[in-house]
Amino acid sequence: MTQYIALLRGINVGGKNKIKMADLREALSNVGFTNVQTYIQSGNILLESNEDEATLRTLIEHTIEQEFALSIKTVIRTSEQLKQIVENCPFSEEQIALVEANSEKESLYVAMLLDEPHIERIEKLNRLDFGADQYSVVGRDVYLLFDHSIRNSKLAIQVEKLGQLITTRNWKTINKLIELSNDSV
Repeated sequence: MTQYIALLRGINVGGKNKIKMADLREALSNVGFTNVQTYIQSGNILLESNEDEATLRTLIEHTIEQEFALSIKTVIRTSEQLKQIVENCPFSEEQIALVEANSEKESLYVAMLLDEPHIERIEKLNRLDFGADQYSVVGRDVYLLFDHSIRNSKLAIQVEKLGQLITTRNWKTINKLIELSNDSV
């Protein structure tokens, strides 16, 4: 079985799309996923399945729609792909430390897309000025280093336009998901 991390978009944010994680774990276990765990309330699910990514995504989205009457989009990564995201970080430790020293908020994020963005959209993004905010597109992942905060960032708004389905997680969450995936092996 492959260990996957399902990243739900827009769960339990601002009082909308509320799902209790215990109920979600139960619903996903009931449709045949094994070793289902969740991390925090924002829709981070670790599970094991023999399905491929597309089938897995469809099954999760269908289950959520049937059980909770919500249409929630899902981005999937294997635990190995999540580890590769951390290993391939294009920003140096010095760059990250410098930005974080001047910020009170989390600075490093990864936006994960369903598919690789079209080159035209990347080129459009490259033509825009985001001040001190930095980004790097690597396959279907976009690394984001915010000078102050993701809130009200022009970069964060424009990255959302790279693909039809995208969800963003901070670096601490990504590392915690990797830690949880290592613990469950």
